[in-house]
Amino acid sequence: MAKRDYYEVLGVPKDASADDIKKAYRKLAMKYHPDRNPGDKAAETNFKEAAEAYEVLSDDQKRPRYDQHGHAGVDGMGHAGQGFSSMEDIYAQFGDVFGGGSLFEQFFQGGGRRGDPNQGASLKLGLQITFREAVKGCTKTIDLKRHETCTTCSGSGAKAGTKPVTCRTCGGAGQVRQGNGFFVVQTACPTCQGSGKTIKDPCGSCHGEGAVPQKVTIKVRIPAGIEDGQRLRVSGEGEPGPQGGPRGDLYVFVQVAADAFFERHEDNLVCKVPVTYAQAALGGEIDVPTLEGQAKLRIPPGTQPGDVLRMRGLGIADQGRTGDQLVVVQLTVPKKLNDRQKELLREYGDLEDAQGEQKGFFERVRKMFAG
Repeated sequence: MAKRDYYEVLGVPKDASADDIKKAYRKLAMKYHPDRNPGDKAAETNFKEAAEAYEVLSDDQKRPRYDQHGHAGVDGMGHAGQGFSSMEDIYAQFGDVFGGGSLFEQFFQGGGRRGDPNQGASLKLGLQITFREAVKGCTKTIDLKRHETCTTCSGSGAKAGTKPVTCRTCGGAGQVRQGNGFFVVQTACPTCQGSGKTIKDPCGSCHGEGAVPQKVTIKVRIPAGIEDGQRLRVSGEGEPGPQGGPRGDLYVFVQVAADAFFERHEDNLVCKVPVTYAQAALGGEIDVPTLEGQAKLRIPPGTQPGDVLRMRGLGIADQGRTGDQLVVVQLTVPKKLNDRQKELLREYGDLEDAQGEQKGFFERVRKMFAG
């Protein structure tokens, strides 16, 4: 079944502002949330479809690619074009759209999940890599500080010899009902945060939290072709969930440092290479640095300053295709000449004058402005 246009999914025009896109997604998410539509598979499908559309259209990197190439332009970029596997997956990415403590957050943290341990919070981290690491891909070792399960109480938060007790507010259900009349919402219990248990005698090591802060080292795989500002999701490397719940995720925001020689234009590499007047006029071969080492480049006779010469297949590999290396020709003028070089250039200049090339140039300029 063909995917619907993301703008159509959210019900916004293609020139919609980021604010309008966020509002449209919030409205749809609240409308189709599975806890408001229990057992309704169509509602769940619409909910995930809206999340996928928002994931692309709210991203400054993905939205232009989608506008230009459609769904094919964002396939392989994170969740885009792949859908979401779970409700927690969607909340981990877009919970901030609704704000902490909102109805949306409560749905994920307690509503509809009685007896299930809550997932831990996600972490965010900035990571700078070199231009060549971004092009080729790499594995980076990252040190971060996060909470680890307390070894004294094994994560229960209770003092040795004691156990958590049933929460008096919710009676162990982990949920409370709020509101009256037609609209009643079931939310996570504010006393036990949805666990159904409270700590009467807290552990002295973690003070009842069940976890203690520690420094850890993890490895993150950076895919080849990643662009500056892209975000990577590392599943299960965030904070631990309360009462033994699953860990949240780690979001790595990648910053790509500029390269002294190359610039990136989509999947192409652009560089500037100097050539001499003789090489430009007569043609020849020169050595050009590439990501794979030195390579030969043919200079056609009569090449002009600013001409762009293409070295096919030496660009960036991305989504099954490889871009090209584009070489911008820069003409070099020697600052010092020996007597023989001066003599030859004067002779060449005399030949140009004899052929009237300079006169012809100024005549063309005069006619251009006279017209």
